[in-house]
Amino acid sequence: MRKIIIGVMGPGEKATAVDMQNAYELGKLIATEGWVLLTGGRNVGVMDAASRGAKSVDGLTIGILPCHDSQGVSEAIDIAIFTDMGNARNNINVLSSDVVIACGMGAGTASEISLALKGNKKVILLSVDEESKNFFQKLASKNVYFVNDAENAIATTKEILSPNKTSSI
Repeated sequence: MRKIIIGVMGPGEKATAVDMQNAYELGKLIATEGWVLLTGGRNVGVMDAASRGAKSVDGLTIGILPCHDSQGVSEAIDIAIFTDMGNARNNINVLSSDVVIACGMGAGTASEISLALKGNKKVILLSVDEESKNFFQKLASKNVYFVNDAENAIATTKEILSPNKTSSI
């Protein structure tokens, strides 16, 4: 049976302390659920924090990397996939994820959210500003969800993944 893959996307070098804390907690909770964590795989920002969180509870982590070698890979990545595609790897990140959770915002994260929505994926935005909420809500209101903390992101993910989904979040 195929494992559930949850993608956590967010800023690298420009991640805030709050983004990093949320990402660490997300990684931990995703792994606790028995899901696989997928990130951009680098050793900075949200990618690294989420991966470290998942590894703290022995979770499985996948990193889809923009480069062709192991320089800059997070030590918390179990499976490193080297694409040599730069930012084009963002499409692989989101299409390989069953649900995408965005933690923080930057240009790369916005591109991943947009690609996910274009691919008809469900996207959860964790603690984003009102401008971002309004923008992504206009793009795909039925596939975008807003939460304020990691616990609610996981609860929303469970609702999205539920085969008996009867209500709209």
